[in-house]
Amino acid sequence: MMSTIVHSLALRCLVIFCAICVVGCGGGSGGGDSAGGLDIPIGGVPGSSNWVKGQFLPASDFKGKCVSPRSGIDPTTGGSYTEVQGTRLDENNWLRSMSNELYLWYNEIADQDPAGFDDSLEYFAELKTFALTASGQEKDRFHFTLPTEEWLDLTESGISVGYGFQWALLSAVPPRRAVIAYLDTESAEGLPDYIMRGTELLSVDGVNVVNSDDIDTLNRGMWPASAGEQHVFRLLPPGATDPVTVTLTAKVVTSDPVQSVKSIQTDSGRKVGYMLFNDHIATAEGELIRAVSDLRGEGVEDLVLDLRYNGGGYLDIASELAYMVAGDSTSGRTFELSRFNDQHPNINPVTNRQLLPTPFHNTSRGFGAVQSGMTLPSLNLQRLFVLTGEGTCSASEAIINGLRGIDVEVVQIGDTTCGKPYGFYPLDNCGTTYFTIQFSGVNAKGFGDYSDGFVPGGSHQTEAHLPGCQLGDDFTHFLGDTNEARFAAALNYIDTGSCGDIPVNAFSPSPARERLSGVYARVPKDIARSNRIMVR
Repeated sequence: MMSTIVHSLALRCLVIFCAICVVGCGGGSGGGDSAGGLDIPIGGVPGSSNWVKGQFLPASDFKGKCVSPRSGIDPTTGGSYTEVQGTRLDENNWLRSMSNELYLWYNEIADQDPAGFDDSLEYFAELKTFALTASGQEKDRFHFTLPTEEWLDLTESGISVGYGFQWALLSAVPPRRAVIAYLDTESAEGLPDYIMRGTELLSVDGVNVVNSDDIDTLNRGMWPASAGEQHVFRLLPPGATDPVTVTLTAKVVTSDPVQSVKSIQTDSGRKVGYMLFNDHIATAEGELIRAVSDLRGEGVEDLVLDLRYNGGGYLDIASELAYMVAGDSTSGRTFELSRFNDQHPNINPVTNRQLLPTPFHNTSRGFGAVQSGMTLPSLNLQRLFVLTGEGTCSASEAIINGLRGIDVEVVQIGDTTCGKPYGFYPLDNCGTTYFTIQFSGVNAKGFGDYSDGFVPGGSHQTEAHLPGCQLGDDFTHFLGDTNEARFAAALNYIDTGSCGDIPVNAFSPSPARERLSGVYARVPKDIARSNRIMVR
């Protein structure tokens, strides 16, 4: 099952070491006519190779007609698979009709004959807009696929292949720098004690990280494709002057999405809670409930929510956490309203139900092993401090936007977020789960225009500019350490109303180790962990 993780490897490489190449790794744009709809089969005959621009058969005519039909029990429904023998054209026709029906920017998809593609993944890659945002980013940076088994492993149980920690890239182009950002589990089981936040990577399988052209070796070692792979790393631990060499074996890792939950007292005597929240995956529901229950029991008066590496996930979990922060003030209020394309102003086209707002959930939704319908704990706060980075994305941004929509103050410290007010329902067909943007999200005030991210300490000219301060990451302290730069700034803000002076470096500088505080870094993750995901 986990051998399929190679697809995630390719996606991670796209995110990071493409940036190392002198030329880009991505394919070209779809080209062709960008206006006016898809080319589709005509004549009412599903599977026909003839097509006419702008005419579409329903996607349901092609659903489940597969080159390789599955048999047995479908884990997403609990019933038997109903797939039948089909063709590559059937699968492609489902993709183009589905995209026409559901894709948010369906009228910006270039027309291409589905019969011209022998690979459905290549065809799907063309079924998107190639427009840019005002800042020059791709308007749709979130179009991807995963093998369905891998998707279920990742989102339902937090399972992935790795070494038990996540890399951070301080620079993805020569001179490159990479350090360990955080461990996947708090126990760090099976890892040497020098594997910790701030440990710097010097070489992979003998290839120098700083300036080598052998990016394939770097990618293969840092992001292994399958469990059992072994790679040799030369590392420089925090505070050390002498590197160490270690062979690490890739394994199936189950991550802890919620870590370092604690409460501390500020200099002014105020009780402040902290939690590191890394992924909105199913197992996070129970962990968040326990964390908030503990913090409530300790009487915290403020919360610092560390989202700097949280790329998103289930929107329902974001809604639950927002309720657990604000509590009573969320009653009867809208957390987020989804807006689909203009063909569906009133009906959710995926569920075929009336389009209603997502509320602030005050009961559990039943993810993972959690029983649904349980009353959630809450802190009843009217202010939240969020620590952010460029990887803070989608469902994480929805927490910020949803709370601001009901006038809960959100103070942002760190870097500008990724900018993804969009989401989707994952769509499985023939063993592949497709992720295509289907809706945008707005808060109770109708705001959702943050495609270039939330900006800490911005000019406040738009709702995307929040109070707080721009501040680089600090790899010289552990996450949750009160001296870690972003956390320290939040604590200072709580006491004084400003971020204040932040310590530059906890370690004595040495010729072998440059400054690792006040830096901006990217933590590449599977693109599946950087989204706003809805369930039916």
